Amino acid sequence: MIASDLHGSDYCTELLCARYAEEAPERLVLLGDLLYHGPRNALPARYDTAACAGRLNALTPPPIAVRGNCDGEVDQLVLSFPMLAETGVLFADGYTLFLTHGHHPEEARRALKEGDALFFGHTHLPYFAREDGIALVNPGSVSIPKENSPHSYLIFDAGKLYWKDVETGGTWREEHL
Repeated sequence: MIASDLHGSDYCTELLCARYAEEAPERLVLLGDLLYHGPRNALPARYDTAACAGRLNALTPPPIAVRGNCDGEVDQLVLSFPMLAETGVLFADGYTLFLTHGHHPEEARRALKEGDALFFGHTHLPYFAREDGIALVNPGSVSIPKENSPHSYLIFDAGKLYWKDVETGGTWREEHL
């Protein structure tokens, strides 16, 4: 399960945690912007960074997370899992999944080769494309979606991608890596 841009919304984090319990994935991957809403965003629904942190800290196993542009060292003080790394790499089902928030896209691209996948957030827009044999994947935003996209997260399963609505759990897009 891959999600991004929670921005301290306790309401949306509660929904994401409920979907996590229902989906029962191996792990939850968070692509940054976990607690702070940022100066350019309106406050998300039920903005409560402490409650959001508490929900994320209660997850077992703990999430795998990378740092977003709205995340800081102060956030790490209230989160029980590491979230300050700018990038991460997962190897799953024969795929190399490169993780980043997405606010430094060229840095991320330098580490990739044909057949790899780059997972990023930041834009708050669900996205899928292939460039030079590399899959570019954005799950959208859990709490502050843009351009009328749903509050969304992503399921990665054996090379298949399923974009899901965090409010309903329904799948609204599918792609293959």
